[in-house]
Amino acid sequence: MRSIKLTLVVCLASSTLVCFGQVKSGAYRAMLKTLLSHTVPEIQVQEAARDSSAILFVDAREPKEYAVSRIKGAIPVGYDHFEQDKLSAVPKDKRIVVYCSVGYRSEKIAEKLIAAGYKNVSNLYGGIFEWVNQDHPVVDENGTSRKVHAYNKTWGVWLKKGEKVY
Repeated sequence: MRSIKLTLVVCLASSTLVCFGQVKSGAYRAMLKTLLSHTVPEIQVQEAARDSSAILFVDAREPKEYAVSRIKGAIPVGYDHFEQDKLSAVPKDKRIVVYCSVGYRSEKIAEKLIAAGYKNVSNLYGGIFEWVNQDHPVVDENGTSRKVHAYNKTWGVWLKKGEKVY
């Protein structure tokens, strides 16, 4: 109980509205704050993991990244060659969480989905890197995997867990 009270005090003191389950690394959180435009609703990893059975995950990374691993059940739509038609059968009110490596590309794809009429779209804050950093599983064609495509060595520094693949 004491730790919950202490956390609440820290959250209130920092004026942070979303404290539980947020991006764990302060440096990563600071980078994301400046990298992202915050133009679409954002969902924290813990909430997405908790509600995963009710969420359609949409992967905004490129095919070679998706092939290494992904969140189970995710639909790949790409970024450079965005394939919105892969979601044509998805109801416009379906709860959708878009993700990429850190959240930049997925934010842009989420903007496009909202513009196309999807009403319940969020960006996974911290992306698949934070998903794995918080010990949530990813899969490949053979099942559970520890591998994660780290995009490149510059961005790969934010992936603290799992096996980096470039």
